[in-house]
Amino acid sequence: MSTAKPGEKKLLILQTIAHLLELPAGGKITTALLAKKLSVSEAALYRHFASKAQMYEGLIDFIESSLFTVINQIGTDEESGLKQVELTMVTLLAFAQKNRGLTRVLIGDALVHENARLQARINQLLDRVEASLKQSLRIAATQGVFAENHDVAAHADVLICYALGRWHRFVKSGFKEDPLSAWPTQWQLLAH
Repeated sequence: MSTAKPGEKKLLILQTIAHLLELPAGGKITTALLAKKLSVSEAALYRHFASKAQMYEGLIDFIESSLFTVINQIGTDEESGLKQVELTMVTLLAFAQKNRGLTRVLIGDALVHENARLQARINQLLDRVEASLKQSLRIAATQGVFAENHDVAAHADVLICYALGRWHRFVKSGFKEDPLSAWPTQWQLLAH
């Protein structure tokens, strides 16, 4: 780690945490373990991050940026509200599929013994995703896809609960239950 530039060192620390979170055993990640994996002292970690919570915030920043870059692009590129919903859901499930360790952050599993503000940030992220789904469902309703009295809030809630459930099963199965395995069939049920 000593030959890397400061920004690269921070990234390497975050990548190492994400990698450790991918281990099926899913134990608590301590700064001692992290330092050992990186072959540095714990003090070296704190030159880049003020606390372990700040390290997790870096991971949450990455998750947020990754998801909302794609979700916002979907909203810009796709006119069909229902298609926006479908693509957003696929984005959520595919993100988990490609970022196993970060899925443990999304379901709060990795944050259990950490600062409570980290879980609050994940909750805010999920609220933003739900708001985006509501907006897409409203568009779908104005496009005549749903009845005039369609409850977009309840529909969006079901969709978020579905994503959380798929993420949870993925993590708890030791990353064997592919979040997208039954997607085409399940989407037919979720779409209406």
